[in-house]
Amino acid sequence: MKNSIKYSIICISLYLGVVSCETDFDNPNAATEEQTFSSREGILATAVGLQQLFSTTGVRWIVETPAITTREGGITTTFQNMIELEDGGATLPNFNSNVQGLWSTMLRVIKIAEDIEANTATIELESGTQSGLIAHAKLFKAMAIGSLAQNYEQVIVETSNNNDATFVSRNEGFLTAITLLNEASSQLSSNAASDEFTDAITLGNIDLENTILAMTARYNLFAGNYDAAIAAANSVDLNSTSVFAYDSQNLNPIWARVFQNDAPNFKPRDNFGLPAEFVFDAADGRLAFYLVALDETNQNGLPIEDLAGFFNVNTGSLPVYIPDEMNLIIAEANLRQGTPNLAAATAALDEVLTDTDDPFEVNANVAAYAGDNTVDALLIEVLRNRRSELFLTGMSLEDSRRFDRPQPSGAAMNYDEERNRNFYPYPDLERNSNPNTPADPSI
Repeated sequence: MKNSIKYSIICISLYLGVVSCETDFDNPNAATEEQTFSSREGILATAVGLQQLFSTTGVRWIVETPAITTREGGITTTFQNMIELEDGGATLPNFNSNVQGLWSTMLRVIKIAEDIEANTATIELESGTQSGLIAHAKLFKAMAIGSLAQNYEQVIVETSNNNDATFVSRNEGFLTAITLLNEASSQLSSNAASDEFTDAITLGNIDLENTILAMTARYNLFAGNYDAAIAAANSVDLNSTSVFAYDSQNLNPIWARVFQNDAPNFKPRDNFGLPAEFVFDAADGRLAFYLVALDETNQNGLPIEDLAGFFNVNTGSLPVYIPDEMNLIIAEANLRQGTPNLAAATAALDEVLTDTDDPFEVNANVAAYAGDNTVDALLIEVLRNRRSELFLTGMSLEDSRRFDRPQPSGAAMNYDEERNRNFYPYPDLERNSNPNTPADPSI
């Protein structure tokens, strides 16, 4: 495995150059694309590198960027990129490193996934290994497109070496992700992933089938396909887990932002960053799981706490998804259907509230829902539980818009706002190279 990891670093270095820019410098020691995809070892190492890129650099941008925008976290640093994010507003610059990092890293993931899928058939592989590689690539491409669609108004779903990739609406981005996931699921149904694939790539950390179903449920919800979201969520084995694993060379990226330095970049906000109207039972186990009382404020007067949960160990694993997200999807989708099913929504919500045996120990362990039996009241309860159950998973900006929370004013440094942007501007690095880049959203 060590040799595969070393080779994957060469592969990722190659792809970073292909996607982001061109240079006139030749590196005689770098693997060419042809060499990368000429052998079993090369393509397996590239798949390892794809997973590593998403789980380290990708997860950092996916979690941190919207966390600051939606007040899940408060900055505790003087780094300009973090100050710009917390100030927000219409003046958030296109060159902000979080805005650029999220965009460019997801495009790199998409490019690598595309090339793995395109080249797998050219290499002699066990059929289950080939099937696993294709499904794995489709899954990561779908998650990258979905992450872009959660944060940008228009997105790229196919890369172009000519720097003229086409933009599509974010909803079309979700639909593309769903198509990829359905293809991945069909691939595995026809030909299950081999032990060789599992031993080389996922190492038993990622349950490929259940992760594909979970992401199918997530993106169908975001796309407004409520029946499909419910069906996919009901198909997920809630006792199964999938994690991004870390080690001393590849640290938990959120730990690295919160604990690694004497001056951390951000800390979690009180009440999961929600306003005081969202009341949590003091006995709610998710408070103690994620938050450690600090009774301090950051430089902008936002109350902050210390972080626990999945984030306070340097090599601690991060869930790819949290099982009870499926119950929250079922609850929300039942409420948003043309004919809402309040009973089904309440039952799914109660599974979350009364949970005592979550495989990741994210257990609310409180009483069942006893509020008003209305769509509006239940939706607020779903949002409250999404923020506390799925804390720092990168979905807070998507949720804030979808639940029609108060619009940002566009004024920078208005720290009383629940979110300070609706979508991020398109990075300069894209606009300066791709003539198809749309106008920035106003806020």
